[in-house]
Amino acid sequence: MDNLTHSLVGALIGQAGLKRKTGLAMPALIIGANLPDVDAACLFWLEGVEHLGFRRGITHGPIAWVLLPMVLAGLLYGFDRWQAKRGTRPAGRLPVDLKWLYLLSFIACLTHPALDWLNVYGIRLLEPFSSQWYYGDTLFIIDVWLWALLGFATWFSLRREKRGEEWQRPARAAIAVALVYIGVNGVISSFAGTARYDAPYLPGQIAIASPMPLLSWKREVIVGIENDWWVKDPKTFKMERITRDRCAWPDMNRLRKDNGELDAFLFWSRAPFAERASDGSMILRDARFYDPRARDRFAVALPDVECEELSAQ
Repeated sequence: MDNLTHSLVGALIGQAGLKRKTGLAMPALIIGANLPDVDAACLFWLEGVEHLGFRRGITHGPIAWVLLPMVLAGLLYGFDRWQAKRGTRPAGRLPVDLKWLYLLSFIACLTHPALDWLNVYGIRLLEPFSSQWYYGDTLFIIDVWLWALLGFATWFSLRREKRGEEWQRPARAAIAVALVYIGVNGVISSFAGTARYDAPYLPGQIAIASPMPLLSWKREVIVGIENDWWVKDPKTFKMERITRDRCAWPDMNRLRKDNGELDAFLFWSRAPFAERASDGSMILRDARFYDPRARDRFAVALPDVECEELSAQ
């Protein structure tokens, strides 16, 4: 999910009462909820789409769940002691307990992979022990309804706290509503992904129920395998082939040995297909992100590979 959602989740579980456990609890919860995304730093040293094969991996797996909170708790504890030595520590801050800082950082860090699992992009939950991708197909990566719920509940809870009123109950209620919302969307995706569609049956065919950006109760269902993908229009409910200018599938095992971008793309891709470029060469895309506004971010060009076209039938 996006980092605003992660941050709101961290803030809301703090407002649910966890922020009373120790000083600097809210920074631990909010930063911890975003901490696995330190892997975004890979954009500084990886080229092109190589980041696709690195993101949502090692920093989202079990070892990171333990180590990242440890680093964060240590930094926050050190910051508190540094402020105390300089005489700048806020008088109203609760005493800082290192064990609670670690536990809260750990809880917040766990919410991150849990949320990232919910969309079609996927996550390697068991990295480095397993590189298998897991997909929840439940929420769009940016869910405005979740934003509204979490954001309003956090604001309302803080407002009540400032007024000296009961402030934990609204946050806890919002968390319960959010879990119900996620559960309902999971059921919707489950039914959409197992329904029968009028696309040609292909051996090994899969169906991806992709949530819509605003209409979270609707699903754009992608059906197919390898080089032949169909999509169900959520308005007309008709299946249309989205892989029109298809190319014959080349020997990818040979090509990826000397092409880091291609290797990363194929490792990440869940719905790959080869498309003809304007110069007759080949471009690899993923049917989950076949969007003109995002095509370059989720595609790899193969300028030295000629496209041998397949018919649309």
